[in-house]
Amino acid sequence: MLTVFSDKHALHDAKTELYGGELVPPFECPVRAEHILQRVNEVGLGDVITPHQYNIDAITRIHDPEFLHFLETCWDDWTASGYKGEAIATCWPARGMQQRIPDHIEGKLGYYALAAETAISNGTWKAARASVDVALTAQSAIRDGAREAFALCRPPGHHAAGDMFGGYCFINNAAVAAQGFIDQGASRVALLDVDFHHGNGSQAIFYDRDDVMFLSLHGDPRDAFPHFLGYADELGQGAGEGFNHNYPLGPGTHFKTWNAALADACHKIRNYGPDALVISLGVDTFEHDPISFFKLTSDDFKRYGKTLASLGLPTLFIMEGGYAVEEIGINTVNVLQGYEGS
Repeated sequence: MLTVFSDKHALHDAKTELYGGELVPPFECPVRAEHILQRVNEVGLGDVITPHQYNIDAITRIHDPEFLHFLETCWDDWTASGYKGEAIATCWPARGMQQRIPDHIEGKLGYYALAAETAISNGTWKAARASVDVALTAQSAIRDGAREAFALCRPPGHHAAGDMFGGYCFINNAAVAAQGFIDQGASRVALLDVDFHHGNGSQAIFYDRDDVMFLSLHGDPRDAFPHFLGYADELGQGAGEGFNHNYPLGPGTHFKTWNAALADACHKIRNYGPDALVISLGVDTFEHDPISFFKLTSDDFKRYGKTLASLGLPTLFIMEGGYAVEEIGINTVNVLQGYEGS
């Protein structure tokens, strides 16, 4: 299986995360990608290539240009204002407040932020642009005839909405890639999110569309981030009604229950009949992941990789979450090897 990877991911190396009332080193850190790449090479998964550079027009098909300009200029604006730490949102346009974009960077951060855990630092924009280039390069390989490809993206993307960042995500790599398939002639694309956390950004982007079916298996939002999206009764709206499917699962979920939800999602995908399948591949469903509560074992990842292969679709794997435990590499590659039948 082809892997696409950029060492520019390391340009996003924030030092600060607000977690449990403390400022801690971020769980989403450069070593995550290095663990995965090391495992890809150890098992000889296939060729590893660097990405092509793509025009921003592919990204503006999904994201608001003003939001992208904010991401590009945020760090310079932040430091120009005299702030010494990393750029972290501290205020939001909460219920009953004006939804206007302020001029000051503190207000802009709050307007565009989903949550306060995600810091923007020097290099964040360049890393996010390289990450989406990774996704588009892997997507192009499938367009050109490959049956599967792995985009080793970092930063991840599935929490990023059209004009909102957070959950360690800035540009929605999976959504941009899915749109790429549509723009190149696909009539339908399925986007299946198996990350522990609900892909709120992907859902919001495609919620009123019927050409991209979104399906997500995730921690119940009553108990898990992002908390305010991901319920089972969110089925889409307008043209998208019936094309959004959520499977919220509770604390302590083991593979048997998780796999039953996957089987139902795969049944819906088969009935939908897409031209391509995009997998938002998060392996934070692992039993020892530091910020999640599912109980999948390393062997379970290989098992469900085989299930994904049974769909018989051109499949693009986009790396999302799964945090800096050594098994992140084993678990990610297990999915890909299971898909390949090895």
